[in-house]
Formats: sequence, C-alpha cells, structure tokens
Amino acid sequence: MTVEAVDGVRVHPLGLCESDDVGAGTRVSAFAHVLPGARVGRDCTICDCAFVETGAVLGDRVTVKNGTLVFAGVTCEDDVLLGPNVLFTNDLRPRAHLREEPEQLRSTVVGRGASLGAGTLVVCGVTIGPHAFTAAGSVITKDVPAHAFVAGDPAGVKGWVCACGCRLDGLLQCPDCGTVHIRGDAGLTAVS
Repeated sequence: MTVEAVDGVRVHPLGLCESDDVGAGTRVSAFAHVLPGARVGRDCTICDCAFVETGAVLGDRVTVKNGTLVFAGVTCEDDVLLGPNVLFTNDLRPRAHLREEPEQLRSTVVGRGASLGAGTLVVCGVTIGPHAFTAAGSVITKDVPAHAFVAGDPAGVKGWVCACGCRLDGLLQCPDCGTVHIRGDAGLTAVS
C-alpha cells in the first residue's frame, strides 16, 4: 500500500487522521486513529493501533508507540516518548450513566523529553517532569520530578536519569555525556 503525504502529513491507508491540526512530517500508521480536535505537532510518529482523542495535545517530535491511548486533557510536550501500551486516564470518577463533561476531566502533563516505558498507566491529574523516565509497568499516581527514574505500583523514585537517558545512580554529572545537574525541589536541572 502506498502512503501519501497531505500537507506534509503521511497517513497509512489503514490509518485514520481526522484532525486538521497536525504538523508537517508527522506519520500516522495503520490502524492508528487521531480524532478531530486533537493537536499533533511536527515530526511525530503515531504507531499502529494508537489512539489520540479530541482535546489531547502532542508537541513536536513525540513518538506514540503501538497500542497507546492518549485521551482528552493529556498534554505531551516536545520530544516525549510514549512506549507501547501506555494508558492515560482522564476522569477520577468514571460512570457509564454520567455524561463526561470537560470540566470533570483532570489534566495531565508529560514534560519535554520524558520517556514512559511500555505498559505505564498514568492516573490523571499528575505532571511528569522533563526528562523523567518511567519503568515498564509503572503506575503513576502522583507527580514525577524532572529527571526522575520511577518504577512500581504505585511508582516511586528509584534514581535519576540524564536527558541523554543514562542512569545517574546518585551522581550529578552524567558519565556518558558529561552534563552536570543540580538537585532542587522539582528534581534535577541540567546546568552544563
């Protein structure tokens, strides 16, 4: 099957992209669905069987791997990686008999450069800091500091990671790229 680009957006013939707010260079794979009203930045990759709902926002260069569900109220900043089967929630009191109104939904923000491992479950209303990393199968129930490596159910901080992805293991200077970090209330900040 041939994939044709329209306005710089490539959608597989078996994919569905109903949003008109998608940046050039973005690719939507087979069986992926982007609803109208979703905002998707430039050079994103939406893989097979992924779903991006109306009201979801993806920055530039975001990768949404296979089977990942991104619902209304979720914002992923630039350079975020959502591993396979990541699941976001957006309502703390879901009921089939109650109509979901936008004011009932809780917002979730995934900071620039963060990576969410396969099967991560994100309970709505949290902020995942820039360059944070969640281990596969993590259940995120509270805010994650910048550069934190979290794991478990519920997820807790197990260490720190550099923007390059290297575990810092208590060091404030990355052994791979040499970046120096300082520790603060919101996690780590790269200073050089």
